[in-house]
Amino acid sequence: MFWIQILSNFFKILRAGQTPRQVAGGFALGSLAGFSPVFTLQGILLWVIILAFDVNLSAALLAFTLSALVTYLVDPLFHELGYYLLVSVDALRPFWTGLYNAPLAPLTRFNNTLVLGSLVGGIVLSPAVYFGMKRFIVAYRTHLGARIEKWKIYQVISKNALVQWYQRIRDWGG
Repeated sequence: MFWIQILSNFFKILRAGQTPRQVAGGFALGSLAGFSPVFTLQGILLWVIILAFDVNLSAALLAFTLSALVTYLVDPLFHELGYYLLVSVDALRPFWTGLYNAPLAPLTRFNNTLVLGSLVGGIVLSPAVYFGMKRFIVAYRTHLGARIEKWKIYQVISKNALVQWYQRIRDWGG
């Protein structure tokens, strides 16, 4: 049911009334939040930005969930990136020392290779997520949406008694 719910939410988000810019912005910020640890200063700041800006919150939550799942697969790459930035780049060493001595900077846990690597990796990947999702949403709303709804698998899943029962229970409270 978890994966069916994710697919259902994904298609609802794509058909949402918000602009492609808002939905893509939600995906980009949500994926950035999913890549970086939640209980750090930058993680909390990302959620404040998501809530403050006019982006699709459902898209941000879905992207957060999916990117948090993918993060475990790419953690070794993020660790290597963070290690490279912290140890191998000598020009950044005075910056890291000054940042470590700053009052609030240690709350970001930047001195952890995985935290730094995942933050930098997420920042690098965010523009690609934004522009890719924006393009996909425009294509889905103009061409793909009607085609996908005609697929047998889409019709079977949407008309499945178990899925309809689950949606009735989910929507029962209001």
